[in-house]
Amino acid sequence: MALTNFAALQPQQKVYWSKKTWEAARDDMFVNKFLGDGESAIIQHITELTQTEKGTQVIMNLVADLVGDGVTGDNWREGNEEEMEAYFQEVNIDLISNAVRSKGKLAEQKSVIDFRRLAKGRLSNWLAQRVDELAILTLSGIAYTFNTDGSARVGSAFPGLSFAADVSAPSSKRYLTWDGSNLVAGSTATVTTSGTPKYKMIVDLIAYAKSKRIRPVISGGKQYYVLLVQPGTLAALKMDPLWQNGLTNAGARGDNNPWFTGATVTVDGAIIHESNKVYTTWGAASGSKWGADGTVEGTRTLLLGSQALGFADIEQGGAGWVEKLFNYDTQMGVSLDRFIGFKKPKFYSIYDKSVEDFGVVAVDHYLPKAGV
Repeated sequence: MALTNFAALQPQQKVYWSKKTWEAARDDMFVNKFLGDGESAIIQHITELTQTEKGTQVIMNLVADLVGDGVTGDNWREGNEEEMEAYFQEVNIDLISNAVRSKGKLAEQKSVIDFRRLAKGRLSNWLAQRVDELAILTLSGIAYTFNTDGSARVGSAFPGLSFAADVSAPSSKRYLTWDGSNLVAGSTATVTTSGTPKYKMIVDLIAYAKSKRIRPVISGGKQYYVLLVQPGTLAALKMDPLWQNGLTNAGARGDNNPWFTGATVTVDGAIIHESNKVYTTWGAASGSKWGADGTVEGTRTLLLGSQALGFADIEQGGAGWVEKLFNYDTQMGVSLDRFIGFKKPKFYSIYDKSVEDFGVVAVDHYLPKAGV
């Protein structure tokens, strides 16, 4: 007599688990609140392929500001149009995957369903964590050979991703160091223990972004930038006497926009989000940290404007969900995969007369590791 295989999934069931796992991963992602379509998004979420002369590609379009003065009165308009300078950024994609496998015997339907639920939770969390890490590393200009705490990513497949080679260090006019009093040209070698973050760092950083024409995000007619900081950075800011005064004078925030969700505070045009995935040197070996002798602990705070990052995610529906039985059908495995890609866009700035990061400014400063 044939036995019922409770582990066999019907096609519609596979779609269900794929979709639910991806939805759970999206919900868990720190960067999810910044995703959006078009040039107004902080992280542009690209879900469709574009047909180009080179074939089908994932394309992110950047359009620079118009610089001409137009025409006046009844002067002739035809032939005097200003050409829009468009910068097309190709986003490479690759497949990331992980799998889990049961240890014990799976004989009854309840055991199989429970394992699927457990696998969904573990794999969706894994996918969310890795997407967050890759996004932060790309924005920070840190190679995938490192973790977000500065330690080496040992035995990882991520350095071999097709978009890993696209990770680039912060461009010269989008890279700063806070010395404790002022923002200066960026260099990890100049970070010192005097560079504790202060309220002035936030004020000066917002002014710097505006002077460099980094396009802000807009809510309720007001312009904002998003700041990604370590929890320790926010704690240091709270110790500054000027911080509380800044909070007192802060305006109401635009709660209808998703990038306000989870924000710790909105002050002076900065929507501040804290995350322990913001890059630090805490895991780096002594001599490989920052400062002149490589022993100073630090973190890389990020200011984000519109189109700071491109995130390619062209699969419709859910993540790839594949099940397999092992050991005479007594053990079950589940594999999850997803095609993704990241690109920090660059463009030729007519204001800086150089190729610069389009929508992100990196600021290195001192930050000791919390605890003992």
